[in-house]
Amino acid sequence: MSSNSQPEASSSQNSAEYLRNASFSRSDTPVTSPEHAVTASDLLMAAYDPAKLHPLAELGDKLDYLLLDDDKTSELPGSGTAIPSRGWSDDLCYGTGTMYLSGLALGGVWGVREGARRPLAVSNTRLRINSILNSVTRRGTFIGNSAGVMALVYNGVNSSIDAVRGKHDTLGSMAAGAVTGALYKSTAGVKPAFVAATVVSGMAGLWSYVKKSV
Repeated sequence: MSSNSQPEASSSQNSAEYLRNASFSRSDTPVTSPEHAVTASDLLMAAYDPAKLHPLAELGDKLDYLLLDDDKTSELPGSGTAIPSRGWSDDLCYGTGTMYLSGLALGGVWGVREGARRPLAVSNTRLRINSILNSVTRRGTFIGNSAGVMALVYNGVNSSIDAVRGKHDTLGSMAAGAVTGALYKSTAGVKPAFVAATVVSGMAGLWSYVKKSV
């Protein structure tokens, strides 16, 4: 018992002796008050001088900021239409998506009409609903996929023609439509391909004229 108490007594004496001989001094560095402390909002709102981040950095007003051109529209002559576009990527994405969704809607309406008029062996509500759903899924996907593929090819060809010619106009759109229609019906023969090229070219020319006129 006495052997354990001796180390504890010596340890407490050493601690007391250390604290008795220790000296503390106050720094002369001014302490920033909480009212003048730099906050995150000061840094984000540019209310704080960047040079104060580090006095030796000598940043001053030499900071370079990243300028984003996401809102910059295409500067190709003739590209200024009622529908703003930043280039071929916008036309490709938005044009393909719009035509695909429009094809789905048109095919769905066609499927509803076809399924509602199809004669059934037994007059039953469930069979009629099943017939309508089958027609909608068959016609909707067919029209949607076909319209999406044609829009994809058309926008790709149209952008290529504009890049080669250095401008965007109705003639280029009609040429792209003719190529798209001919490719779409190329496996059906010469006459169907020619008819499809004429129809799609006329639709492309009309669409280009409407965009510029509005």
